[in-house]
Amino acid sequence: MQRPASAGVGAEAAALFARVQALAAATQHRSGSRRRAQQLPDAGVAVGRCKARRLMQQAGVAVRRARPRPPITTNSRHGYGVAPTLLARQLDGERPDQGWVGDITDVWTAEGWWDVAGLLDRYSRQGVGWAMRSRLDAIMVQEAWHLARRRRKPSAGLRHHSERGSQ
Repeated sequence: MQRPASAGVGAEAAALFARVQALAAATQHRSGSRRRAQQLPDAGVAVGRCKARRLMQQAGVAVRRARPRPPITTNSRHGYGVAPTLLARQLDGERPDQGWVGDITDVWTAEGWWDVAGLLDRYSRQGVGWAMRSRLDAIMVQEAWHLARRRRKPSAGLRHHSERGSQ
């Protein structure tokens, strides 16, 4: 035997479902029940993870998984000249700011995949410049280079080595 619904329960439930749907739309349906349980108290409703999951199901909110991006590889069929490798795998520097090595990689964050460009000093093995962007492009690599130059102010004769990537 089911109990009859209270007078104001339907309106409260509809308002709660609307809040859950609005929060899902604001995060592009990327947040699950754990994050939703953290967001709902800000909207005036204190719930746990299990109730947040149940509310999401009742409101018809599903989490959209990020699609894996295809890897971006080096384009070896280009007409550009290839610079010689001057460092010749000598990874230990004799003094600071004599040689920098750079690379790019993808990092998973709460906001999705982000690309990171970094420069390391061969002597100290410390990061001297870096930049992050949501999409891989040459500007990100240039930002890392400019940050390293502003921070370290290298003298003439600095050698830079990086992969032969598309940037």
